[in-house]
Amino acid sequence: MNRSAEPPHHLLMVMFDEVQLLDVTGPLEVYAAANEYGGNYRPSTASLDGKPVTTTGGVQLIPDLALQDVDSGVDTFLVPGRPDWWAAVSDHPLIEHISRIATDPKTRTVAAICAGAFPLAATGLLDGRRAATHWRLAADLAARYPAIDVDKDSIFVRDGHIITSAGITAGIDLTLALVETDLGADVARAAAKHLVVFMARPGGQSQFSVRQTAKYGTDSVLRQVLDDITADPRADHSLAAMAARAGVSERQLTRLFRVETGMSAARFVDQIRTEAAQALLESGSDPLDSVARASGFGSVETMRRVFHRLLGVTPGAYRNRFRTTGR
Repeated sequence: MNRSAEPPHHLLMVMFDEVQLLDVTGPLEVYAAANEYGGNYRPSTASLDGKPVTTTGGVQLIPDLALQDVDSGVDTFLVPGRPDWWAAVSDHPLIEHISRIATDPKTRTVAAICAGAFPLAATGLLDGRRAATHWRLAADLAARYPAIDVDKDSIFVRDGHIITSAGITAGIDLTLALVETDLGADVARAAAKHLVVFMARPGGQSQFSVRQTAKYGTDSVLRQVLDDITADPRADHSLAAMAARAGVSERQLTRLFRVETGMSAARFVDQIRTEAAQALLESGSDPLDSVARASGFGSVETMRRVFHRLLGVTPGAYRNRFRTTGR
């Protein structure tokens, strides 16, 4: 099927001063890549007055038109963010134009990238919906707009015709998901490969690994234990073995895990092994028993049990889901 013969899919990207550069260029590059594989996306960019804007990276971007010249809705309307989100939500003419275009009956999809959730929230369109944003801004979004169900973990969240993403590069994941909806998983995968980005992450995948989000104090003994687990998930990480290597009692190590990470030693090990298995499932086609051994679970049954408890899916289902963008 020659998709390029179909009517163009019109995109509109809002731009304003201090916009996060990759919020704008990342999604637009995904659409450009999709056009290489049969897409017919026609992007436009618009600033409030049609004048160039200066991004966070110091790069000037020249828009195609002014927002006031956009006289109807578009197929996909994209709203990027700026780190000082309060400046964006205080720009009342900007919010009015975003609201006008987003609510136009011809606008099919509205997407907010990173802190773009804030100007979109200022229109009221996210009230009563789930939404994602950069992890550092999730608490701010929830406090400023309590009617929104803020998802602080997910890469992106789709609620009806509105989709919002986590920080910066997650806008690429969001856009790949939109391409999959429009053109199918094969085109989305081809676009990801074209851009040399890792296969599109499912929307529900956490923004961070347990190693990044665990709360650490200053205890050097525990830090070494955590580093050992992360470096080699396949090793013997029973409580007795870890305590012996660290030269502390099992009781002391248990206490350190609870105080420093907020979880038990067994759960930390399970989460590290799960992340190792996820990486293998996402990037290869090894049999499940090989994945289980390589990630430290030892058996497929143990891996399946832990996956179900932590992720709510089986390893096989996770692999299959990861082959799409996780709509």
